[in-house]
Amino acid sequence: QVQLVESGGGLVQAGGSLRLSCAASRSMFTIGAMAWYRQAPGRARELVATITQRGDTTYVDSVKGRFTISRDNAKNTLYLQMNSLKPEDTAMYYCTIPATTYWGQGTQVTVSS
Repeated sequence: QVQLVESGGGLVQAGGSLRLSCAASRSMFTIGAMAWYRQAPGRARELVATITQRGDTTYVDSVKGRFTISRDNAKNTLYLQMNSLKPEDTAMYYCTIPATTYWGQGTQVTVSS
């Protein structure tokens, strides 16, 4: 069992930055890959970025060069640094452990133009 709790969302102007955090309730040294998803109103949930236990990362094309996923296993925390934000990044952002039912409750990111 593990609980995931996201934080760090908010309202920001286009071009601004936010850092999302996802706190895990158990040691992340025991958790393999993790991921960030997002879901905008009326749209399907979209995979944004993944990171393996050893730090290998992947990104959806629309965020490459702007977002950075990272993890601090000693702090049991997953991060998503989001720079150069665009209005189309507006969505609820969720962290998850892929291929499990473990999802956070989400944190809202709103980017104004």
